[in-house]
Amino acid sequence: MFSREHIEYKALNLPDRMDMSDDEMLSEALAFYDKMKRRHTVRDYSDRPVSRAVIEECIRAAGTAPSGANHQPWHFVAISNPEMKRRIREEAEEEERKFYDGGAGDEWLKALEPIGTNDQKPHLEDAPWLIVIFAQRWGHFDDGVRFKNYYVPESTGIATGFLLTALHHAGLVSLTHTPNPMKFLNKLLDRPDHEKPIMIVAVGHPSEDAKVPKVAKMKKPLDEIMTVAE
Repeated sequence: MFSREHIEYKALNLPDRMDMSDDEMLSEALAFYDKMKRRHTVRDYSDRPVSRAVIEECIRAAGTAPSGANHQPWHFVAISNPEMKRRIREEAEEEERKFYDGGAGDEWLKALEPIGTNDQKPHLEDAPWLIVIFAQRWGHFDDGVRFKNYYVPESTGIATGFLLTALHHAGLVSLTHTPNPMKFLNKLLDRPDHEKPIMIVAVGHPSEDAKVPKVAKMKKPLDEIMTVAE
């Protein structure tokens, strides 16, 4: 993507400028909040398929996220192959058993009790798609020479947020899953060593009897998450 021969600053007039009144801005902000508060982390999936085109466009949206030096240090692997999903579930559950058998510590396990999770992860097979997100420690110029990426965790985290928002906007539900360690994903998905897997996102439609933990609807009020200095 990047060429060492053409690294220079060039300015463009701001494209895609939005011009809204104050009332329009507030209306848009309220509408967006109303939509996002209906996003739920879901573990119960139906067998309704999701087209590859929808997944591609959601990942394309994630790729528009800001990043350190615009290096875009991420890679998304979208998986619908049943056998590969089965193998990911097996590997993930092996790590989860260690986690729930004492690896996490009593305090962490106690914190998870209201969520109702355990070492069984059927959603990794039931969801029609898994998207594995990799953070790239470095990139390569078009001639193969390596360059360092900057603010990699922050940049990849922002892109992941864009992805979850895009999936919700497209009418899908998702679940973020982070077995630890996740290095097995590099081998399974044939990704290079300089890429670090940071998350598995299960994607699909909720089953008819899908449930969410009651505690998941308890969000901190605005005055607990915001301080204003005017």
